[in-house]
Amino acid sequence: MSARINFYGNGVGAKFAKYVNSAGKAVSDSTLPAEVQELVKIRASQINGCGFCTDMHTKDALHAGETQTRLNLVAAWREATVFTAAERAALELVEEGTRIADAAGGVPDAVWQRAVEHFDEDQLSALVGLIALINAYNRMNVLIQQPAGGYQPGQW
Repeated sequence: MSARINFYGNGVGAKFAKYVNSAGKAVSDSTLPAEVQELVKIRASQINGCGFCTDMHTKDALHAGETQTRLNLVAAWREATVFTAAERAALELVEEGTRIADAAGGVPDAVWQRAVEHFDEDQLSALVGLIALINAYNRMNVLIQQPAGGYQPGQW
């Protein structure tokens, strides 16, 4: 399987990806815990069916020391006992933010309030930015059918 287009090798696509990556630096440089960032990226990628991003972020998380058990349970986080209250709040927010079109009125206040209980304003801003960013990456890769499975940690 190959991608429909070499988006990242195309002048316009590469330029677009460069600017998207620049926005991501604000998140990665924030105080939002790295573990939370990876869990958010994985969960959105699962929901959106982005194999490339799911492959990338699970491998990056493993490489950074995340456990296989926790990675196995991201999709079933509500029933899992391995996530902190803060991680659960972030996972709930990413689900609601990713499925925003499914709920009239957007993200429920109760979901937002649970996130507010665990993250300060800078971290919430990073979390909102990350949710928007990973959804953009997911859509780019799903649209072009970017193949999954060959990613190596640190490749990008």
